[in-house]
Amino acid sequence: MQHIVIFDSGIGGTSVLAHIQKAFPNANYSYLMDNLYLPYGELESKVLQQRLLQKLKTVEESFEPIDLIVVACNTASTQSLCLLRSHTDIPIVGVVPAIKPAASKTKTKKIGLLATPATTNNKYIQNLIKDHANGIEVHLYASVNLVTLAEHKFWRGEVNQFALKEEVENLNISKEIDYLVLGCTHFPILSSEIHKALDMDIELIDSGNAIANRVIDVLPQNIKDQKSQQIKRPVRFYATAPIKNTKQRVEVIKLIDL
Repeated sequence: MQHIVIFDSGIGGTSVLAHIQKAFPNANYSYLMDNLYLPYGELESKVLQQRLLQKLKTVEESFEPIDLIVVACNTASTQSLCLLRSHTDIPIVGVVPAIKPAASKTKTKKIGLLATPATTNNKYIQNLIKDHANGIEVHLYASVNLVTLAEHKFWRGEVNQFALKEEVENLNISKEIDYLVLGCTHFPILSSEIHKALDMDIELIDSGNAIANRVIDVLPQNIKDQKSQQIKRPVRFYATAPIKNTKQRVEVIKLIDL
């Protein structure tokens, strides 16, 4: 049975995992969150790369065999995907903010990207906009507080509506955009709450389905042939720091030093 490993700082990558599981419900999944350093969007690039390389070494030595790694974090993908690929022979799929599909669908020729500061300030994003949104006005919005709110919703099943509404209002999102790209994998967890707080005619779009399609392209043919079996297996969750008051079983794991 093939084994897919998901990387993220917290539980944001579960929004991507959900799409992948629909394609391959019977694969084995290990989900490794580096919540000791959550959120990745606030880390210096060198620190982030160090943590990701440690995660890579840890799963290679402890989780083998591994057929595919999904870096389900926009910050990590835009800053460190090439670095990770240079250190392993395991296929790695990253997350790219859905700028291209939003740019192709917009009627107003004005779209927005909502992500963490590390993503919105990244040169990769500027190149992505240049390559796929030429002639489109792209508004950039950054939030770290939404990551915290998404974590709370996932683990506690609750959302601080006042805090979320205040955060969305502080972003001052333009009424002229018709598509808002959720460029952090945490944000789709709050998509209904964000849409309600915006109170405007706008479409929210993320890259979850596109990443699942990319996984379909990368995985060996034999796992594709197993899709028809539809045997959904439980996800094994691992974290670098304890998570309190949750019914979900999460094993604490120490990353291997480089």
